[in-house]
Amino acid sequence: MIDRDAVRANAKYLRNVRPIDPEEIHEYIEGTPHPAVVRETLREEAFDLGLREREDGTFVLASDDPAPQPGWNPTTFPESYAFALEDLLIERYGANWHRGETGDRLRTVIRQFKEEYYQGTPVKYDAVAALGYAMYHLPDYYAAIGYVLDDLTEREQLPRTLRVLDVGAGAGGPALGIHDYLPADAVVDYHAVEPSAAADVLERMLTETGQNFRTTIHHETAEAFDPDETYDLVLFANVLSELEDPEAVAARYLDAVADNGSFVALAPADRNTSTQLRDVERALAPTDAEVSVYAPTLRLWPDEAPSDRGWSFDRRDEVAAPPFQRRLDEAGDPSPSPDDGDARAGASADRSERTPGDGTFRNETVQFSYAILRPDGMRRADVRASPDRHARMAEMERHVTNRIDLLAVKLSRDLTAEADANPLFKISDGSEGTEHYAVSTMADPLNETLLTADYGDVLAVENVLCLWNDDEGAYNLVVDDETFVEFVA
Repeated sequence: MIDRDAVRANAKYLRNVRPIDPEEIHEYIEGTPHPAVVRETLREEAFDLGLREREDGTFVLASDDPAPQPGWNPTTFPESYAFALEDLLIERYGANWHRGETGDRLRTVIRQFKEEYYQGTPVKYDAVAALGYAMYHLPDYYAAIGYVLDDLTEREQLPRTLRVLDVGAGAGGPALGIHDYLPADAVVDYHAVEPSAAADVLERMLTETGQNFRTTIHHETAEAFDPDETYDLVLFANVLSELEDPEAVAARYLDAVADNGSFVALAPADRNTSTQLRDVERALAPTDAEVSVYAPTLRLWPDEAPSDRGWSFDRRDEVAAPPFQRRLDEAGDPSPSPDDGDARAGASADRSERTPGDGTFRNETVQFSYAILRPDGMRRADVRASPDRHARMAEMERHVTNRIDLLAVKLSRDLTAEADANPLFKISDGSEGTEHYAVSTMADPLNETLLTADYGDVLAVENVLCLWNDDEGAYNLVVDDETFVEFVA
């Protein structure tokens, strides 16, 4: 057994002098362990020692600089990850995994978990369901997490050397996204909490990550796991809806966030999971708490919090369906095995409800809800509304049919379905109890910022007409040729 204290002592002495070479320091360790053993020990200790392994096998000091913005905008799922997942499918089911009984079962479980999500019932992951989930969701979850991290890196709030706790890590989409989002010289101590069969898929996917992305999988439930240290990033990605008491569980993990760290919650964009995420956000960050909502639902009025239903989501460029999705989608549906009732039902439904290749099992849409909370009280944009200048959404009833000025966060892309409809955007100032929407009826250079602003941007809106929409039970703020919209933050 190697003397770890001696390895650490040598590393601490040399790290400020020159690169640490296991071929060199093994001679100074009692018993003269093989350099490969020293190297593996250094890898295990690297995060705590502040070291990064280079391609030549030596170790140097890790950077203290924050992670930069990488210009994240993936439109394809990386081939190495796609190959890894398909290798796993071939290992378990053979080269024709997408055909016959196996293909039928995979299509069935994908249909089932999609239906369970929409109904708000917990999804159960056996080995087949875990693979189906990975096939359907790895690409969009991979993309989504990077857009969320952009909110942190724009203010240099994501360390280049960081400890991550991924609660309900699933098959690994967010983990792979974090890995690829960070710069090549990042050092990550990644911990996943995943009790289901998805952990087997996650383990395989994590073998594709780099040597400075050290991984540990905890095969426990979120309720049972004890986060006995602090983390720079605690992530709940697409798991809150599967917890019996999401607010209580999330609150416990919020305590595990480092003082200058971030708690990130991510959810699908459908109404049930998205509004549940907002409920958890509001429970974790009441108006009298030090915890702040960093993004995207900024509270622009001190001591105010929203109480509307909170359905808000972002939408980004599509990620092209990887080969494994296309193969499953395009495969035919031969008669299922007579001894497999589930496959029999799935194949029957497949034949009667779809044409092979119609896109049912391709998931190219990147659409998600998220919340970032900070225990240090930091906010993405440190701006506040003023009672001397701005109308408060909590008091919008008194302004109906009047023109007003307000400060608002843009919380959607264009929500209209028809091409010729007036663009419609959800907006918020963090005080509202009823939904507010900005409607662009006449775009011109003075108000086109409403159309071009990004999700989460803060806008000053002047001389906007307030109307009540009785059909939708919401306020419409009409942006016309008399309205001025300016980017604030």
